[in-house]
Amino acid sequence: MIAERNVAITGVGLSEVGRPAQSSALGLTVEAALQAIADAGLEVADIDGISTYPGASNTGPGFAPVGAQDLRLALGMDVSWYSSAALDSPSQFSAVANAIGAVSAGLASHVLVFRTVSEATSRLRDKQGQSWAGSADEIWGFWEWTAPYGVESPVPWYATYAQRYMYDHGLTEEQLGAVAVNARRMAAGNPAAIYRDPLSMEDYLQGRSISWPLRIFDCDVPVDGSVAFVVSRLDDAHHLSNPPLRFEAIGTAMGAGGLRDPRSLSSFGAEKAASMLWDRSRIQRSSVRVAEIYDGMSILTVHWLEALGFCPPGAVGPFIEGGENIGLEGSLPLNTGGGQLSAGRLHGLGHLHEACTQLWGRGGARQVPNQPDVAAVSMGAYGLGCALLVRED
Repeated sequence: MIAERNVAITGVGLSEVGRPAQSSALGLTVEAALQAIADAGLEVADIDGISTYPGASNTGPGFAPVGAQDLRLALGMDVSWYSSAALDSPSQFSAVANAIGAVSAGLASHVLVFRTVSEATSRLRDKQGQSWAGSADEIWGFWEWTAPYGVESPVPWYATYAQRYMYDHGLTEEQLGAVAVNARRMAAGNPAAIYRDPLSMEDYLQGRSISWPLRIFDCDVPVDGSVAFVVSRLDDAHHLSNPPLRFEAIGTAMGAGGLRDPRSLSSFGAEKAASMLWDRSRIQRSSVRVAEIYDGMSILTVHWLEALGFCPPGAVGPFIEGGENIGLEGSLPLNTGGGQLSAGRLHGLGHLHEACTQLWGRGGARQVPNQPDVAAVSMGAYGLGCALLVRED
């Protein structure tokens, strides 16, 4: 038995998401955590594990202001297992993968997984603080080799991936823009989204260039917010408030590509994680009814769609062009809550929350028709993770 199939998401929570939020980072975390616990039909005392990414860290202001111990103390929790995944682990999905492992190994029965950011507040204090390279006073890590050339964030780096995809496959600016336009259209139905006003293709093309061909609308939105999940043993999950959302398969393998290992500008390494996902799954791609695909930048969504096999190599552009295939009534509804491009950057975990929202039929104006029962989720750009979720009635 593949271990993750014994594990399910049983409750979710989402705090206020703002630019900035009214609450502190810890206050947002407590809000999301209590929501998730109540949603599962549990009490705080029932939670015996905590998992987060990357733990409290000062690597990038506002990137990770709250750790597992902070939440444990705030809620007075007594846990038997906890994990604060390192920045070098398989992306934001590390917190989920570690929780799956702990539950499967019998180290915990109900693990609270959370991700909190306060990047909007940080940006208000110091725009230079949003530089991933550090600050005006200090540059650290591999950014020492890029910052002198003006590369202080992932945007110019992944612009080269976009240029390469355009060169290799004829991806047009309008096709790339379809990711952002679709995100805004979906966000219109999400009351929690940061940007909900309509975005036309003309608006997109007139958007300020950040690093060609990536425009302002191709880049995700720094926010303050927290998202939380309860991950439980499947046997226990059947007795809780919601139909379990079982993990059919996960993919956590890492390959060459991305910011830290750019051996090829044609791939950032998602293929290996996606291959692992499908090798572990009994479900075919054609069964997926909704896709929540990482969109830290729009080109990453293009690469993930191809890596996951939803489009043949080089065919993503025609598939997403015009937005029909990726709309609510399309063959593969995409980023139904607005994604990080319009709803706000919760570093991939927002995509998992939206997948749960759709599978439980809570989408409201953005709900995919006919109650989808299988969702694909991907997270990350250079540390990778993906999952298939199945709703069990």
